[in-house]
Amino acid sequence: MTSVTAVIPHYGDPATALALVRSLQTQRGGLLAGIVVSDDASPVPFPETEGVHVVRRERNGGFGSAVNTGMERVETELALVLNSDLEIGATFVEDLVRAAYPWQPAVVSPHVVRPNGVQEWIGAHFPSPAHHATEWLSPLARFRESDAWREGVGIDSRCTEGVVVPVDWVKGAAMLIPVGPFRAVGGFDEAYFMFAEEVDLQRRLREVGVPSIFAGTVTVTHEGGGSSDPERRRHWLVESRLKYAAKWGGESALKASLATASVVNFGVNALRQVAGRDVDSVATLRRELGYLKPGQERGQ
Repeated sequence: MTSVTAVIPHYGDPATALALVRSLQTQRGGLLAGIVVSDDASPVPFPETEGVHVVRRERNGGFGSAVNTGMERVETELALVLNSDLEIGATFVEDLVRAAYPWQPAVVSPHVVRPNGVQEWIGAHFPSPAHHATEWLSPLARFRESDAWREGVGIDSRCTEGVVVPVDWVKGAAMLIPVGPFRAVGGFDEAYFMFAEEVDLQRRLREVGVPSIFAGTVTVTHEGGGSSDPERRRHWLVESRLKYAAKWGGESALKASLATASVVNFGVNALRQVAGRDVDSVATLRRELGYLKPGQERGQ
């Protein structure tokens, strides 16, 4: 089996990334050829660490930009792109490379769980305005634990522990990526600051015959959540989804769908407000429609 280089984007407190690096340095199996940490102009720089190639960006560009910078230093055929807040087992690298071997070249993600054991839904369908509008409808939130809701928002509900299955795309907590095809399609589109960059990349890879695979036989733990402000993160999310729709088609339909969903939310919230619930239906409507306006400020 071919060797692999780990690429870890870093921003913020380096403690979790350092812990991940230590876990990588003690991996069994001998397949890990190197570790690259891409410091995305972090206010707390990642320290120089023995056995780690640290590259420092001059400007904070987000996940895709940081990965692109790190990938420039990769000399192996495979790169393992890892969020810095992952906990991995002693044979994780070998296990994932073995699971991915029959599918190569392919983008492959393991099964991802939170520290409490709850799974993250990693496999997904290519997004549509209907997926995003369904997720936007707050009255449907009560059904979040159902497969019908998951499929309605674009999650591939087949992707559970123990299952290995091709999917449209996998989310980017941990991705094994073939380096040659990655470079051939231009890497991550750096117009995305955060969110949607993984699906955009995998859609371009799909066009050159590289599939995406969910490998549920391998598991990794993801702290997740991030430290940035939830409102700012939602602005980034909507901005990225609109950019994706503008690039791949359906921008007008997406805006119309989200605006219609906001009006539905307003009607439900107005009824809740009349019933004495602590909700401001007008303020909520204005906030949701505000997400659809371009030019939101970046920053972490």
